[in-house]
Amino acid sequence: MSRPQEPHRPFFHFGNLFRNISPKGSQLSPRLLSLLNAFEATLSERLQKLVPKDKDDILSLSWMKLAMESVSEIHCDIKNLITELELPVTDWDEKWIDLYLDISVKLLDISIAFTSELARLSQGHLLLQCVLHKLESNSPDQFMRSCSLLDSWRQHIGSKNPRVETCLPILDNLVESLNLPKVKNSAKGKVLMRAMLGAKVATAYICSVFAAAFSGSGKNLLDLTVPDTLPWAQVFSHVQTTVNAEIRNIFSCGKYTVLRELDSVDGSVKKLYPLLQDGLGPIEGESFKNSVSDSVEPL
Repeated sequence: MSRPQEPHRPFFHFGNLFRNISPKGSQLSPRLLSLLNAFEATLSERLQKLVPKDKDDILSLSWMKLAMESVSEIHCDIKNLITELELPVTDWDEKWIDLYLDISVKLLDISIAFTSELARLSQGHLLLQCVLHKLESNSPDQFMRSCSLLDSWRQHIGSKNPRVETCLPILDNLVESLNLPKVKNSAKGKVLMRAMLGAKVATAYICSVFAAAFSGSGKNLLDLTVPDTLPWAQVFSHVQTTVNAEIRNIFSCGKYTVLRELDSVDGSVKKLYPLLQDGLGPIEGESFKNSVSDSVEPL
């Protein structure tokens, strides 16, 4: 059954924001300029790693692992930058630190939701392992029991996780928080705000990809537009355009999951189910077992 087309979320633009964080208002010292350039160059490199070599790489477990590692690394880069900037210095500087902590809290909430989904996928993995174990017996009774377990697996994987559903308002709040406060008379503040913009954009977008993948809904996918003058804007736009197009294409095909490995397992299950009901030969059983084993190994 085809999945109904979902409306795209609106594009979010941050042109006015960039004027608030542009260093024009206060001249940056060579040291501060070097810190900012280094942060943005590293951010570009981390985003470049997420550019898929092939469309089949998108939403594979290896790509998703790399994406989440990138979020972690970007936040470590922000922490290091705060240390290098020797903040806080004034009460207003403490408010900038509060902004960083606000990102961390939102990221923690999203991580809890994603962790619950990974735990749910692990439960599905156990069901598949039980199926593989029962196929060892070559017993008709065990084949029928395997059919029941496969039914349970598909119902389990196809069900909604309410915790993941809570990601949408958190992502909206994260996007709204991209409207960072205007910084006056502080070169350090402008450097931090501009770096924070990059960290927040990358975090919000990558988390939206995970939310879309885990919820099975394209409505969680963000479309963010940032000023072309930012050094990392081009590579970010490339990643976002490529990944969003492929995810929406997968959803338009009516697939219940966009996760590559799960989709592979589902294809094997569809082939196996009627064979189990009719009686599975040893060659077919071994072929399926190898196929599923290869598919679930990374889970």
